[in-house]
Amino acid sequence: MEWNFDQEKNVAALITKQVVEMGFPILQVIHYSDDHSWAFMCGTTSKPSDTLVVSMEQAISFDESLHKIATLPPGYIASRNTVNEEWVCEQVDDI
Repeated sequence: MEWNFDQEKNVAALITKQVVEMGFPILQVIHYSDDHSWAFMCGTTSKPSDTLVVSMEQAISFDESLHKIATLPPGYIASRNTVNEEWVCEQVDDI
């Protein structure tokens, strides 16, 4: 699959432990405006202690549907309630 993210495959990204260790689905993606970094979240926690650092490529490997939002602009959040739903994208001022 073509790589359309604005960060290279080996660049660090945030992901929740619940996705990596317990197989939770990724239901929220944040593309930060300040440094263009990405976070892939399960939506069940916001505790910093539940966050891991992985490569972009590893984060995407948990859910190939993330390629659908590869062009999400910085300063936006994409979310969905289940993996069967389409991503809903919205601009957020403080990210």
